[in-house]
Amino acid sequence: MKPIVLAVSGHDPTGGAGIQADIEAILSQGCHPCTLVTCLTSQDTRNVHRLYPQPPEILAAQWAVLRSDMPIQAVKIGLLGSAEIASRLGALLRDDPCETVILDPVLRAGGGTELADERLIEVLCEELLPLTTVVTPNLQEARRLSGKELPHQCADWLLARGCQAVLITGGDEPTPLVYNTLYWKHHHKTFTWEKLPGGAHGSGCTLAASLAALLARGLELEEAVRKAQQYTWNAIKYAFRPGKGRKIPYRFFWS
Repeated sequence: MKPIVLAVSGHDPTGGAGIQADIEAILSQGCHPCTLVTCLTSQDTRNVHRLYPQPPEILAAQWAVLRSDMPIQAVKIGLLGSAEIASRLGALLRDDPCETVILDPVLRAGGGTELADERLIEVLCEELLPLTTVVTPNLQEARRLSGKELPHQCADWLLARGCQAVLITGGDEPTPLVYNTLYWKHHHKTFTWEKLPGGAHGSGCTLAASLAALLARGLELEEAVRKAQQYTWNAIKYAFRPGKGRKIPYRFFWS
C-alpha cells in the first residue's frame, strides 16, 4: 500500500500553493495524500488578500474520523490561519502522535501580506515545534521565529525548542546561488543550487510536502532532504504563469 501523508494547510484558489500544491507534490513522490483545510483564502498569483480560518472544532472532528480510518505515515503542516487552529492541532498531535511531522511555517505571503500574528508565532514555537520532525523556514521566517540573525543561530534556537531538524532555505536571499542548510543532531549540511529567475508561488509548500512524502516512504533524513530540494528545483524550473503574478511550479514536470 502507498504511504499516506496528511496535508494540513490552507486552500489557495489559484492552485499554486496550499492544499493543492501539497496534493500534487505528495502524489509525485508516490504517496497517497489526505487533507485537512485550516483556512480558506482570497488570493491570486500576486498576493493573499484575506484569510478565512476554519473553526478548530471542525478540524478536530475531521482529524478524529480520518485517523480512525487510515494509517498516516506523515503529517505536513502549512498555512494555519489562526493561533486557535495551531493550538488545537498541537493538542491533536500530542494525543495521537505521528512519527513524521513536517512544519512549513507560513508567516508571510510572497506578495507581502502578513499571515501570522505574534500569538500564532508563539503557539508555533511552544506547541508545534516540540512535535516536529523537520521545520522548513526560509531565512526570513527563521529570523522572525527565533529573533536571531545568523542562520546557525536561528537553527540552534529552533532545535532548542524541541524539533529534530531544521532546513533553512535561502531562495529569497540576494545571493548568486541558493544555499539551503540542514541542521540536526549537532550536524549541518549546506546544499547549493542554481538560482532560477523569479522563483515561484508555492515553492515552500512543494518542498515541505515532497519531504514529508519521501520520509513517509522510509528515506533517511539527509537523502530525503536532498531529493525534495531536487524535485522542487525542477518544479520551479518548469514553472508556468497562468495569471498576472508569479509563476506556479509545475509539479508534474516528470510526466
